[in-house]
Amino acid sequence: MRLALSFALAALLAGPALAQQPRPATCPRDLFQNEAGFRVQQTRLAQVANADQATQCRAYRDHVAYLQKSRSVFATCQSGAERARNVGEMDSELVNYRALIANRCGGR
Repeated sequence: MRLALSFALAALLAGPALAQQPRPATCPRDLFQNEAGFRVQQTRLAQVANADQATQCRAYRDHVAYLQKSRSVFATCQSGAERARNVGEMDSELVNYRALIANRCGGR
């Protein structure tokens, strides 16, 4: 019984230390590039709004690749509520754009 309590206590004490892994030194740069990339993506999507379907589908696929990369940066470089909010937004956008691709681009 004492051994089980000792392990439980050790796990509780180690939990926060394990959860807060050091962030890469590149995080400030990565977050800045993420922001710039978002503006570029918004411009690209606006530019293809009236384009042919093949052009739109390429832009949507590129946007999904950007969202995946962006999600990874948020997951790695942020913490707490900010991380949860941004990762959640990226997950939601990924679902939306994958559905758009499946419906308009034949899933390809």
